[in-house]
Amino acid sequence: MSVKSHTIEPAAGVERHPFEPFQPAGAKVLMLGSFPPQRKRWSMEFYYPNWLNDFWRICGLVFFEDRDHFVIPSKKGFDVQMIKAFCSEKGIAMFDTATEVRRLNDNASDKFLEVVTPTDIPALLAQIPDCRAVVTTGQKATDVLVSEFAVAAPPVGGSVPVVIAGRAFDFWRMPSTSRAYPLPLDRKAAAYRHLFATLGLL
Repeated sequence: MSVKSHTIEPAAGVERHPFEPFQPAGAKVLMLGSFPPQRKRWSMEFYYPNWLNDFWRICGLVFFEDRDHFVIPSKKGFDVQMIKAFCSEKGIAMFDTATEVRRLNDNASDKFLEVVTPTDIPALLAQIPDCRAVVTTGQKATDVLVSEFAVAAPPVGGSVPVVIAGRAFDFWRMPSTSRAYPLPLDRKAAAYRHLFATLGLL
């Protein structure tokens, strides 16, 4: 079952999610952002593609003690094949909390992102039966999950229990990896290190 529909064209001004869910076999955690930035801001065709977003630098610091571990030295871009292999090895699934959005401003800010169609999270989780944790990587993604499942928002860097479609999960809310979020990189990395260590991925 796909979490996306390809049979109906989106309405004018509405963007449909450009990526398929990334669901490696045996995935133990589902990382959920809000929605990819505009294509002009991509440095690769995968999640967190914006060169100015620090998600993959944080993963480099946490797992390899090297913020540039996933960076292609010859250009401003990330190594998508290395990233996919890493996520598959660690059991990290990825998607976003919206499948269709409308941008209210011509930028990548979640503040001006209107969620038109939320992701069918239960359908997504049904495809990753070993998953035990759902992680949001920013305020907009957190707000969508809180609204969809009528659960209290976790503290930043913390978790609360949630039941989705009869399955129990730990719902983690992490600091945004966007540079617009006012927290130094090392402190963001410390929060993600705690997350991945708690989930047994470190």
